[in-house]
Amino acid sequence: MLLALSSAFAFPSKKQYKPCKHLVLYFHDIIYNGKNAGNATSAIVAAPDGANLTILAGQFHFGNIAVFDDPITLDNNLHSKPVGRAQGLYIYDTKNTFTSWLGFTFVLNSTDHQGTINFSGADPIMVKSRDISIVGGTGDFFMHRGIATIMTDAFEGEVYFRLRVDIKFYECW
Repeated sequence: MLLALSSAFAFPSKKQYKPCKHLVLYFHDIIYNGKNAGNATSAIVAAPDGANLTILAGQFHFGNIAVFDDPITLDNNLHSKPVGRAQGLYIYDTKNTFTSWLGFTFVLNSTDHQGTINFSGADPIMVKSRDISIVGGTGDFFMHRGIATIMTDAFEGEVYFRLRVDIKFYECW
């Protein structure tokens, strides 16, 4: 009798959540290096004492803070028509590996999507695929929350990088 009852009340399995909305976007960052003012979409605004604001600091860029206003595209081509802008900052916050903290907003203004998506979290840059939190939004993304899986899709030295952002919303209003 006890065996029959125990199997009837087995531990429930963990609920698998399914996204209520899904997007994949790319953003392209061109950091100002003193020679590319016309093309730059980001700039170092703070650096360790005595450091140059046109060159990322040595030792894992610790202490650098950069702001950005990067184009967002539907594919990985920098020259594709932008569907919005990625605006925010990243802070290199670890002394012993390449890691940054991200706080940014996707400002989308296309025929498909209008509004903003807000992101926040740690970015362990050397990890191929990493997750950051989606903490809210406006317009088509009003009160949305979820996870963005980011991957460095390409980079050219310390001047250009492209991120693939796989956005999964689990709370949609």
